[in-house]
Amino acid sequence: MNKEYDVCIVGGGLAGLTLSLQLKKENSNISILLIEMRRGKAPSSAHKVGESTVELGTYYLREVLDLKKYLDDFQLPKEGLRFFLTPQYKNDISRRVELGPRKSVPVPSHQLDRGTFENELIEQAQKLDVEILLNSKVKDVVIQKDKHEIKYINNKSERFVNARWLIDATGRASFLKRKLGFKKDLNHKVNAVWFRVKGALDVTDWSTNSKWIKQVEPGIRALGTIHLMGKGYWVWIIPLATGNTSFGIVADPNHHNFDQFSSFNTAMQWLEKNEPLCFNHLNKIRCDVMDFRVLKHYAHHTEKIYSTERWAVTGDSGAFLDPFYSPGTDFIAISNSFITDLIIRDKDNENIFLRTNIFEQAHLSLFNNWLSIYKDKYSMWGSTQTMILKIYWDWLVYWGVPALLFTNKGFTDLFILKELFASSQKVGNKFGKLNHNMQQIFLQWSKYDNKVISDKYVDLFDSKIIDSFHNGIEKRYDNKSLIERINNNVATLENIASEIFRLMSSYIYNTSEEIKVNPYKMSLLNKPVDDIDGLERDEKIKQDVKTMWLY
Repeated sequence: MNKEYDVCIVGGGLAGLTLSLQLKKENSNISILLIEMRRGKAPSSAHKVGESTVELGTYYLREVLDLKKYLDDFQLPKEGLRFFLTPQYKNDISRRVELGPRKSVPVPSHQLDRGTFENELIEQAQKLDVEILLNSKVKDVVIQKDKHEIKYINNKSERFVNARWLIDATGRASFLKRKLGFKKDLNHKVNAVWFRVKGALDVTDWSTNSKWIKQVEPGIRALGTIHLMGKGYWVWIIPLATGNTSFGIVADPNHHNFDQFSSFNTAMQWLEKNEPLCFNHLNKIRCDVMDFRVLKHYAHHTEKIYSTERWAVTGDSGAFLDPFYSPGTDFIAISNSFITDLIIRDKDNENIFLRTNIFEQAHLSLFNNWLSIYKDKYSMWGSTQTMILKIYWDWLVYWGVPALLFTNKGFTDLFILKELFASSQKVGNKFGKLNHNMQQIFLQWSKYDNKVISDKYVDLFDSKIIDSFHNGIEKRYDNKSLIERINNNVATLENIASEIFRLMSSYIYNTSEEIKVNPYKMSLLNKPVDDIDGLERDEKIKQDVKTMWLY
């Protein structure tokens, strides 16, 4: 007779391991088998994408999984995302417009060394009696009504187990998606390569300009996730707790052919041309390069995530968008929380049919809304004013709704989901439409954004609204107060979108900055006119947006 488990998780990376911990923390009696191909411990500085976290995913790791002490003691703090714009000054970083915090950010996030982190997760999972099989590979599954049968190979022997729930956490291998055929096309054909080098690298050392160096508190630049921005691409630089540094090139093939950077030597040639200052410093230590990995057309979608037949996919096994803004751990957190809620309720003999369908709809809607942030937008990456406003907007959107929902357990509360998303006029759906329209406005504006702006420093936290939204995700609300706060946040976003539009319209068409604007209908394709049903100008919003307007 096959051994039986409540849950079988296929894949022992970040998504699968964190899910096992979350399930055990919710119900210590649940039986879990985790099957992983890796033979033993992951090496330090394991070559995995997803080394940088942001607030939602960080909250999941620190608070939901109770990993705060470990992360503080053994992983690096992350001092925000830092962007170097103005690609016209690629040879002088001190002249590029720099966007990032001047001092330590109030809400924590981390730079993860994925190898050491996943080894810690394995140890913690085993302490909670998660059964982990290494050096094992699942060969087939049979989805059945009461329990699924899983066939796997361990030490060259074929074995079988049964599980009530089957979770695919195999990453890009997407075992269930391939077997059951629920892959969905996604037209976001961007490519990436990345590698690590021995030792730490601080971009502060790239200039001797003392005024520029002193604009930021000591050590803050070194702990941020660095983005070097140009048309059609960005380059990341991420410090790791092992003392090594991760580099990545992410580029749209419409602007940068993949063959131009698909090997280490060609990547160095590409850097010499597109980010020469980065090349100069990296070339001095090129003998210390540890590895090199290629990921072509990395974005992928899915038709299914959670099934009423008691299977689910999590992490990269389902859908993945883009590493820009570091959303990978966020989607793991959301997916694992949906899955945990379903499994625990099913364990308690609750009917989860409705929840399963609602959770899948909510997850796919969130993914599709996030997609508009990236799709067809890489052409704007070299436009300085466009990117300042876009980053400002994108972080307000992120902190104002999804991050706030997650930290207040709103994604798994059917009352909250109903109040926010039950009809097209509910604020959650309006929020999605608003963000989509604003992303189109950025694209329309970028064609006029030709001014070379230099020698400027932009700190998002100079915005009072940014500061309020960011700190707001650490506050806890009851259901009524949470819905009220999200409604207020979306109303603020409507006014911010309208104000950004006024400034753009005035610059392009010389229209009055006092025009009324409907943020759901606004367009820069033709000269805007006063919208009788639009929003009037808000003085506080006007002053806040002005901190991000350099024209």
